[in-house]
Formats: sequence, structure tokens, C-alpha cells
Amino acid sequence: MEQMTFHKDALSVLAPAKINLSLLIAGKRPDGFHELETVMAKVDWYDELLIEPGDIAGIELICKGPRWAPDGADNLVYQAAHLILEKCHINVNIRIILTKNIPAGTGLGSASSDAAATLMGLNHFLQLDLDQRELFAMAATLGSDVSFFLNGPLAFCTGKGEKVEKINEIYDFLALLILPGINVSTARVYKNYTHNPTLYLKLHTQLNFYIREKKIDLVVKTCTNMLQESCFNLEKSLAELRETVESLGFGPCTLSGSGSSLFCIFERGDQQKAIRLKKRIAKQTGCESIIVRNNKW
Repeated sequence: MEQMTFHKDALSVLAPAKINLSLLIAGKRPDGFHELETVMAKVDWYDELLIEPGDIAGIELICKGPRWAPDGADNLVYQAAHLILEKCHINVNIRIILTKNIPAGTGLGSASSDAAATLMGLNHFLQLDLDQRELFAMAATLGSDVSFFLNGPLAFCTGKGEKVEKINEIYDFLALLILPGINVSTARVYKNYTHNPTLYLKLHTQLNFYIREKKIDLVVKTCTNMLQESCFNLEKSLAELRETVESLGFGPCTLSGSGSSLFCIFERGDQQKAIRLKKRIAKQTGCESIIVRNNKW
């Protein structure tokens, strides 16, 4: 499956979700943000953008699909479109139809992915010929995770998340994403976070060794997310959900990003195992879940 496909005079762009295979907090920065060290992987679950000539002046954004997304300037798609047109001094009428499949506020990076897809899509649709460096500069102003979605499908991200080092390794996996139907505020999770420098140093040494050696399977087996405790303290039901999932005996369950989504990783050939867990979770908790695989681009 290609990320971008032309249909007559319209361009379809897929915007994949991501999961954090590991997430460390190195401490708080002078600018008030937290310094991150995270391995992120794209998965094959997508929002879709359709970019086409518009009938009204400027940018027209239409949101549809099973998940809610804001219209207009509150949406990162609109902001990304406005930014790239302004930077390139272009005055065109553009309609973008966003089909929202990935829920917001779940640690799956959907808004950031939508923004990156907008930058790449408009660059291609309008034949702007912007290079990777120029796109990365714009992405960094839109949000911490946006730059990752310009690269990948697997990367080690630092800073606020905007410094992206591609991991040139194919890590094939299958994951069950558990969607509890709760939106968690990233700002609240970070505000509630209490740093543990001793734990950070221990995990930093271990995980950086695995990353250098490209042993991503060992990174995953550590089940490391230093934001997990903060998120669970704010949303006790998520801690209880994780305990319930792990009690079913299919292996560990980890928070993605600042939450609220949880995921369980399986070998790529373990689809039947993932299906059994999906059914057990639905029966026991009523929670929605979806089986995904690592994305190829």
C-alpha cells in the first residue's frame, strides 16, 4: 500500500498511527518541556486525507469518519496547510477532506501524523519540491511528534520528540491496540509526572545499548514507559484495565505515549493469539481493540 495515490485531480494521503516501543524521560528542560528518549514505530492503521482543488478561497477542511476531529484552525491539518502555503508564498484554493479513523488523545499520534501527511501531500500535490530539511523545519513548529511521521517507519526520537534518528532495521511485529474510550490530556500527564533520575539512568544505559545493537525486540521486552505511572495515577481505570489484560495470560501490556491507548506486542505470525486476546478483552471489559502490524514506510 502506497502512502500517496492520485485519483484524477485529487491526491489521497494515508496518515499512520504510531506506538512508543519505549519511552524515557531524561528530565525537565529549561524551556519547561521534558527531554524524551523514545523508540517509535508506525503501524498500519490510518487516517486518510484527500487533497483536491477547492471551490472557496483559501483552505477548506472537511472532517468526517468514525472519530471526532475539530474543523478549521484548531486542527493541525489546517495549521500545516496554512504554514506550508504561507512559507511558499502560494495563494491557492485547496480542499482537504480528513477521514478520521484514529481517536485523538490516545497516545497514537494521530493529529501529528495528519499534520505530517498534510505537509508531504501538499508538497507533492502542488509540486513545491521542498526537501526533507525544509519539511522537518516546518514540522518542528507544529508539534513534537510531527517530524517522526516524515521519517520512519522506525526511529529513535529525542529532544521534545522532534529530533529523529531513523533506525535502519526491519522490526516485524503484530500488536493489539486497546482503545479504552478515554481521552487523556498530554499536558496533565506531564504536569503530574515525578522524575526518577536513578531509574532513568538505569533504563537509559540498558535501552541505548539495545538500540545501538539494533536489538529492537529487547527494547520492546523491557515494556518501558516512564509516563505510565503518571497517566495511571490520573486515570485509575487505565491501571485497572492493564491489570485485567495482563491477568489473561497473553503477556505484558504497555501504555503508548502519554495514553490512553495500551498495546500488547506479538510475533508477526501470532495473529490467532491476538484474535483470542481481542475476544477475551471485549468479553471481559467491553473495550474496543484493533489488530495492527508494523508499517512498511
